[in-house]
Amino acid sequence: MKWRAILFDFDGILVDTEWAIYSAWRDCFAAHGQELPLEIYTRCIGSDFQTWSPKTYLEELTGKDFDWEKMDSERQQVIVAELADEGPMVGALDLLEALQSTEIPLAVVSSSSHHWVDGWLERLGMKKYFTEVVCRGDAPRIKPAPDLWIEALRRLQCDGKACLAIEDSRNGLLSAKEAGLQVWIAPNRVTSCLAFAEADRCFVDFAEMANNLMDAAR
Repeated sequence: MKWRAILFDFDGILVDTEWAIYSAWRDCFAAHGQELPLEIYTRCIGSDFQTWSPKTYLEELTGKDFDWEKMDSERQQVIVAELADEGPMVGALDLLEALQSTEIPLAVVSSSSHHWVDGWLERLGMKKYFTEVVCRGDAPRIKPAPDLWIEALRRLQCDGKACLAIEDSRNGLLSAKEAGLQVWIAPNRVTSCLAFAEADRCFVDFAEMANNLMDAAR
């Protein structure tokens, strides 16, 4: 292997959480007579609502103010129910097993909270594969800033040029590139509409990326 470490995004890479979240937002917009195209919604994928906010967008479209505390709670219940039986991304466990045998350190680097990411990793038996899990709050800024990647590299004691990032979003791609990493893109149902010209390699989906990475690990 040519990499000193491999760093994975979480949502939309290791677990297909992003479609359920998008669907819940799309239904929220539809309930108020509005549309939420993927091409617009993806502006916040891999980051947060400071980058682009569906809440602000809906208020601008409707000219209304909303009780977001109530609506957020209701939407989260829908998302949790939708993801109740969700497992790892197809090919994820086989890939992690193959990479573990190489003894190359693996990390998760996510703009989501530790509560969300650690909960999923524990539930799906995936946490044992990762040397580090770096999430929102572990660095001053989240993606598209490079801070989370830089913090992960610091913990791993690695130079970014010798490491690979696995991402599905433009915010993730641009932030990893700014941190100096090589980046492979594995888009999903939400992010497949995006352009990833800056990526070192771009695949059809996670399964294709995993097959290529496992071949490189052998």
